[in-house]
Amino acid sequence: MAREVSRVGYNNLRSFSFAIVLLLLAPVYEARPDDQTNYGGFVRTRGTHFVLNGSPFYFNGFNAYWMMHVAAQPSERSKVTQVFHDAAKAGLTVCRTWAFSDGGDEALQISPGVYDERLFKALDFVVAEARKYEIRLILSFVNNYNDFGGRAQYAQWGRNAGIQTNSDDDFYTHPTLKQYYKNHVKRVITRFNTITRTVYRDDSTIMAWELMNEPRCQADYSGRTVNAWVQEMAGYVKSIDNKHLLEVGMEGFYGDSVPARKQFNPGYQVGTDFITNNLIKDIDFSTIHAYPDIWLSGKDDRTQMAFMRRWLESHWADSRKTLRKPMVVAEFGKSSKDPGYSIYARDSYMKAVYGTIDYLAKYGGTVGGSLVWQLMAPGMEPYHDGYEIILSENPSTDEVISRQSSQMAGMSRLMMVMTNA
Repeated sequence: MAREVSRVGYNNLRSFSFAIVLLLLAPVYEARPDDQTNYGGFVRTRGTHFVLNGSPFYFNGFNAYWMMHVAAQPSERSKVTQVFHDAAKAGLTVCRTWAFSDGGDEALQISPGVYDERLFKALDFVVAEARKYEIRLILSFVNNYNDFGGRAQYAQWGRNAGIQTNSDDDFYTHPTLKQYYKNHVKRVITRFNTITRTVYRDDSTIMAWELMNEPRCQADYSGRTVNAWVQEMAGYVKSIDNKHLLEVGMEGFYGDSVPARKQFNPGYQVGTDFITNNLIKDIDFSTIHAYPDIWLSGKDDRTQMAFMRRWLESHWADSRKTLRKPMVVAEFGKSSKDPGYSIYARDSYMKAVYGTIDYLAKYGGTVGGSLVWQLMAPGMEPYHDGYEIILSENPSTDEVISRQSSQMAGMSRLMMVMTNA
């Protein structure tokens, strides 16, 4: 079994780690949020670490799923620019966003293989703006949920074509639905950006592709159905593009492969298996999402934070010892809809999460970064979900995020010194 982080001596070890960082970095590096050197090149992995141009790459980042949709309206594109500007100022260097919108209003993919060029040009703009602000992107190919179409839309397209389906979970198994997905993947990866004049698969602005946002499967809670799908689709992505990293998009739920690890789930399974899904050779790094305020709704803050720490530590241990791949905390946040919410409570929660991430990274690497859910610009009320953060209107949260950015920049420098020692 992977070694767990011992809480004994936590504070002493953490203090020692911080002291080492300060001693090594103070003479040569003053952490600045806008200090983003070494931007060019593709992000790679080396063991349990991310590397950029041969140097360790640790990052602080954010989610902004809405970017392509907002950019589809030229009059609203300034909101995308504003968020990238504010994020870069806070030292954020990675953004995760959607490269899908299937069926319905403002669809990128109107029907299988039929696209709205206006939406694709909006995605071109997002990629171009990210490059301008030296922020890397993680682009997701499809949603698990009905929002923006998701696998339910793929199943409906199949039914429209006369295919017999049992449920939306046929997305993972029916040859026609899988081909629809592969066609979309190829269309995105081989897209020629009308602004940068670069094909997406040749653009290092893109850090990684994501197979699906939060895959789940009610037809098979063991994780085996999703595992077969991930194996097939990961191989397909790599056959088209072997330059970019690839991840599944998982929340981190454990499945049946290692029954003992299911104790860390929040009381249930969702049809994925963190271990087997991420052991697939074409998957380059693991991800987890963390929403104890939703998964443990009704529990007090102390219980939810204790769960968060166990969730991070168990996946860190598995990524380090079993998977031997880097890990990213790809979604976390605190909602204004939570009981007793305040800006202070959100900042405190984020500090605690960042503190755990920092400790785990210093203790044994593996945790390459985190992506808070989610940044927005002023005037985006229709997109608010309770987790929105507007940096220009929340100076205390901006400070929390900026400090973490400096910590991760310092970690990159520390690991480079240690590697070259």
